[in-house]
Amino acid sequence: MAGRLAADPFMKIDVLLSDPLHPVVPVLEDWIISVSEQHEGRLLFDVAAASGGDVLFLVSCGQIVGSDVRARYGYVLVLHASDLPEGRGWSPHVWAILDGVREITITLLDAADPVDTGDIWAKLKIPVDPGWLHDEINASLFNGEVQLMNDWLKMISDDARPTPQPAEICSGHRRRTPADSELDPRSPIAEQFNLLRVADPVRFPAFFRLHGGKYKITLERMEDEPR
Repeated sequence: MAGRLAADPFMKIDVLLSDPLHPVVPVLEDWIISVSEQHEGRLLFDVAAASGGDVLFLVSCGQIVGSDVRARYGYVLVLHASDLPEGRGWSPHVWAILDGVREITITLLDAADPVDTGDIWAKLKIPVDPGWLHDEINASLFNGEVQLMNDWLKMISDDARPTPQPAEICSGHRRRTPADSELDPRSPIAEQFNLLRVADPVRFPAFFRLHGGKYKITLERMEDEPR
């Protein structure tokens, strides 16, 4: 969407995500505090609360933010964890890790219809070590998202503008469900390690079925005992 914000040091900033249990919540709360000396910020969990302002950041937002809501803001920006236009759709970093990647690109783009097709402001590559667990992956991802939000605040003060996406037709990822966290108890751990480490232990824990029962698995790092 076309921005309407002049180069003003004060902004009314809303950040919208769908799930108050999402692990990014404390990171976003800290970010809002960090910019509070210069800007007014709010963390929202329902699109109905998006009443308007200078900028609306969408972070892990599963709700539809229609043109009527977007019109209430000077800018509506999406943080998407793929190298757009590749990787459109749901949970792109999870699908990428399941494919074995060791690096993820986060894209900051304008919200638009269809989703994930808006103009691109910036991209940032972040590492994903093959031995990192859920919390370590999240830390890298969330730090990257905050960096892009901070970068945008500087970009807009410098009168920067986004770049249109290439006109490419790309397949999109489907939305993951709790069933996607199911492990096969008869397959080696090494073959399922990526699935095990991307499963959210609170919201979408890894599990397996055996002998008529369903069992949850949690994964924690242990230090080797000194010899």
